[in-house]
Amino acid sequence: MGSPIFAGGAAEREAPFMRIREKVVAAGCLAVAACLLAPGEAAAQTVRRDENWATVSDVSLVLGTSVVFLMPRVYYSDPEATVGWKGRWHFSVLAPAMTMTALTLLVDLPIKDAIESPRRGCGIDQTKTAVSDSNCESFGGPSTHAFASWGATGAGTGIFLVDTFRYSSGRFNAGGFIGHVAFPLTASVVTSIARGVAPGDNRPHEHAGQIAIGGVTGFLSGLAVGTAYAMFQRPNCGYGNALFCW
Repeated sequence: MGSPIFAGGAAEREAPFMRIREKVVAAGCLAVAACLLAPGEAAAQTVRRDENWATVSDVSLVLGTSVVFLMPRVYYSDPEATVGWKGRWHFSVLAPAMTMTALTLLVDLPIKDAIESPRRGCGIDQTKTAVSDSNCESFGGPSTHAFASWGATGAGTGIFLVDTFRYSSGRFNAGGFIGHVAFPLTASVVTSIARGVAPGDNRPHEHAGQIAIGGVTGFLSGLAVGTAYAMFQRPNCGYGNALFCW
């Protein structure tokens, strides 16, 4: 049977070690809790982007694309009608309009997700998480706004060139140029600028490379679609003075 004196001494010697173990365990729990909380806080981080410039880009995009596909086909000479400048709006213009809409949706969904080009201030994992109100809910490149706006400019340019050189014997019409080329071109420039500016502490909605790729691919796609449409669809409405026709 051991002596109480020695037993008490052993207990006193073990007490500091018990306190050290408790502190180590507590510190470990705090470290684990910090690791678990950190990703949630990072995922909820909000990137600041200027909403006013976002509105400008939306408005200029709508105006530019609308004018191109609401603009009548302007032409001069046609063997099936009286010689002179005429303007006709074809319901068939809905075909290139819907084609460009489909291409824009293709860029905005599967192509962006495949390329995985994040916006400024966002990471790939954060974008895939798509936390609400983080301004990182979607990838930025190619820029959908740039693709759609420059696509409309390309389509209008193709229609104008075919109507000018094929159906108007090279005669230039200022109205057709403004409606099909000049106005959508201006709207495309405004849209691109609005998507790339970042006043103050804000981040741009897309960076220059994303905007450039969207704009170039959009213009070339629109030019091909507009040219093909104008080549197959004559601008006249046959005999008569109908403004709207197929």
